[in-house]
Amino acid sequence: MAPPMGFDADAPAALAGGARRRPVVALVLTGGGARSAYQIGVLRALAQMLPRSRNPFQIIIGTSAGAVAASVLAAQAHVWRQGVAGLERVWANFRTEQVFYVDGPHMVRSGLHWILSLLSSGLVLSPPKSVLDTSPLRELLGREVDISGIRRSIKRGHLRACALCATSYATGESVAFFDAAPQVGEWSRVQHVGRRGELTLDHIMASVAIPLLFAPMKLGSEFFGDGSMRQLNPLSPPIHLGADRLLIIGVSSEQGSGTDSSRPATMPTPGEVFGFMLDTLFTDQLYGDLEHIERINQLVRAAPQTRAVRPIETFMMAPSVDPSDIAARHVADMPRGLRALLRVLGGRPEVSGHQLTSYLTFEAPYTRALIELGYEDAMQLREQLTAFVSGEPAAAAVAAQSG
Repeated sequence: MAPPMGFDADAPAALAGGARRRPVVALVLTGGGARSAYQIGVLRALAQMLPRSRNPFQIIIGTSAGAVAASVLAAQAHVWRQGVAGLERVWANFRTEQVFYVDGPHMVRSGLHWILSLLSSGLVLSPPKSVLDTSPLRELLGREVDISGIRRSIKRGHLRACALCATSYATGESVAFFDAAPQVGEWSRVQHVGRRGELTLDHIMASVAIPLLFAPMKLGSEFFGDGSMRQLNPLSPPIHLGADRLLIIGVSSEQGSGTDSSRPATMPTPGEVFGFMLDTLFTDQLYGDLEHIERINQLVRAAPQTRAVRPIETFMMAPSVDPSDIAARHVADMPRGLRALLRVLGGRPEVSGHQLTSYLTFEAPYTRALIELGYEDAMQLREQLTAFVSGEPAAAAVAAQSG
C-alpha cells in the first residue's frame, strides 16, 4: 500500500548502529497579509534564544505573505540572524503604500475602471486584473530580497531546501516551487505537486497574489495566485522535502475569529464575507492538516515496527491575542484611501469587525504591535522552542508545549 499522503518512508529515523541522527527541522511560514508581522516577532525571539547557532532550519517553506520572509531567510541562511534583523527593520517601518497604491488618484482611477467595465460589459474597457495595484510591493522586494542567494545557500550547504507555494489557475493544483539539494526530487499527488527550479521574484509575487485583491502572476505558460487557495495539505511540502520536525508560525488566534457573537445577526457585507474568506484561506486547512499528522503519528506509535510511514513532530505558534482586536486599536493609522475602500466593501468596524482590516493594514504602529506579540508569545515558550529547533529528543521538546 502507498504511504499516506504527505509522508515519506525513505528518510530513516536513525543512523546505522542505532545512533540517533539530528532531526531535519523545517520552518513553515503561512500566509496572512499584514498579520504576518507576528511571524517576524517569533523569529526575532528565536534569534535571541540561539545567539551563536547556525541556521537551525534546513528547510524553509513560505506561502503568500510568508513567502516573502521565507525568501529572505533562505537567501541569508549563512547569516540567518542578520536576515531576521532585516525583516524586522522592514516590517517595523511598513507603510501601506509600500505594498499597494492607496492614494486618491490611483483609487479614483481604479474605481472608474471598474465602473466603465461594468457599464460597457467589458467592451470599452476590459475588467481590471485586480482591485489593488501591487507594483510598490514588487519594487520593495526587488530592493530588499536577494533571491539568487537561495541557490547559493543550498550549494554551500547552509540550506537543504526552500519552497514557495502558489496555486495554478490553469490546473487548480497547489504547486510548491522549490530549489533544493540534488537528492531531493519532485513529487506529484492529488491536487498538489512539487516543481524544482531556480526561485525568482515572480514566484514570490505569485504566492502573495490574494484572489481579486492582487493580480495573478504568469509563470511559464500558466497564471498563478495565492498559495493558500487550493492548499489542502499545507504541511505536505516540507515533509516531501525531507523534514522530520515542523515549526509552524500561523497568524490566526485559536482564541477567536475576529467576530462578535453578541452582535445581532445581520446580512453580511462584502467586506465581512471577504474577511471570513481570508480566515478560511489562511487557517482552516492548516489546522486540519495538523490533525491529520497527529492521527498518523498515533498509528505509528501503536505499530512502531511499520516502515510505511515515519512520525512527524510539529510545533504550532499562533497569536495569543486575536490580530483583529489589535487592528481595532490602529484604525486611525490607516491611510485615507484604504479606509475609503473598506467603507465601500462594508468593512467598517460597526458592521463587520476588523477581520479584513487586520489583513490589509500594512502600517508601522499595527505591524510593530504584532511583532511585539510574536516576540512575547515565543519568549513564553522559550525552553520548548529552543529544544524543538535544536534537535533535542521529542519528549524534551514538546512535552510542555501546552503548559
